[in-house]
Amino acid sequence: MGLSKKPYKGTRDFFPVEKRLQNYLFETMKKTAHQFSYEEYDGPMIEEVELYKAKSGEELINDQIYSFTDRGNRFVAIRPEMTPTLARMVAASYKETLRPIRWFSIPNLMRYERPQKGRLREHWQFNCDIFDAPDRLGEVEILQLAVQLMKNFGADNTMFEILINDRAIVDETFENLMSLDKDTTYKLYKIVDKAKKVTEDILKEMVSKLNLNEEQETIFFDYLSLNTFESIFIFLQKYKLDEALTTFKKFHNYAVEFGLIPFLTYDPTIVRGLDYYTGIVFEIFDKHPENRRAICGGGAYANLLKIFNEKPMTGVGFGLGDVTLTDFLRTHDLLPNVNTPTNDLLVTFQDDAALVVAQKISAKLRDNGVKVCSTFSKLKFNKVFSLAEKKGASFIAFIGGNELEKKTVLIKNLKSKEQFDISFDSIDEMVKLLK
Repeated sequence: MGLSKKPYKGTRDFFPVEKRLQNYLFETMKKTAHQFSYEEYDGPMIEEVELYKAKSGEELINDQIYSFTDRGNRFVAIRPEMTPTLARMVAASYKETLRPIRWFSIPNLMRYERPQKGRLREHWQFNCDIFDAPDRLGEVEILQLAVQLMKNFGADNTMFEILINDRAIVDETFENLMSLDKDTTYKLYKIVDKAKKVTEDILKEMVSKLNLNEEQETIFFDYLSLNTFESIFIFLQKYKLDEALTTFKKFHNYAVEFGLIPFLTYDPTIVRGLDYYTGIVFEIFDKHPENRRAICGGGAYANLLKIFNEKPMTGVGFGLGDVTLTDFLRTHDLLPNVNTPTNDLLVTFQDDAALVVAQKISAKLRDNGVKVCSTFSKLKFNKVFSLAEKKGASFIAFIGGNELEKKTVLIKNLKSKEQFDISFDSIDEMVKLLK
């Protein structure tokens, strides 16, 4: 039996057409990060499992990582996420690094999950993080970057919204206002996370199992009913959560001044990683009825460096996977046409004696940054245009018997249909025309 031609389950082959699309996604991600002066970093594909145990949840460690013992008897894993590596790198360098630290990466990640729509075992993820920014400004900037990214892909606020909450508000409500112990608080967080995915009856049944008193249940369902910034302000005033009100209003004021409000929707059910986030948490949500789902998540954290016995440092970031992003862009018809490659010039010749000349001209043009596709055998005139279309060429160069005699090349602009006779030696003139 021959070997299978299919890729490993949950992974993808990237033939040229798929690779062109991936390059477009990555180039737009990098362009956006650079617009905000974020610098690119990367790390190893393999880390010791202890690093993930220190930061990640039990589900990831027990069920999702690809782990093995290497030849040096080290227990290691193919990276399932980038944040632990980021934390290690920041902890190793932050004392010598100009702050705030603005970094981004597009790592290749592996998790042993059940492949389904929007989720594979292997994917790439656009990660952006800022460390040690002034109070609330880092959170606002990360949201600005996320919005700019969506804009750069052609999306607007009719297509997506950013559902947002503040973990400080939730902590203050559950731990202080409702006076819940850590175990009950954790269970209530789990219920909040599921609140929009279950019926009202099931929600009430889950809450009833926690044996809250009447006042606690009233506060909880009062909190869960919030759906606007104004309603959360009223809630915080009503229950005299003054510190939470002051800090969240500060964030809100920045969001108003920086033009973010049209993209933001307050949602009390957004809580994200329970043992990780400490401030603003958010998800970019697709509004299209055919793809109503989160495509990105992130938030603020303060204790990431503690696993390296370093002092706390505020940070905020997000991760956007290429699979969910592609689904979003496809749903909203925002993907570019990548069915053909792109080239500046197709160099053809119609006389066998012109092969060497065609190759020399092609080489000189490439030296000047021109993307050239050259043929290796003479091509009949009537076949040139179909080849140029398949190669995505903007111009065609013809070198036939007449051109050899005159020592010129005929260049045709496929868009304007203009034609130009240019001397073999006039490379600068050709470059100017092609650029």
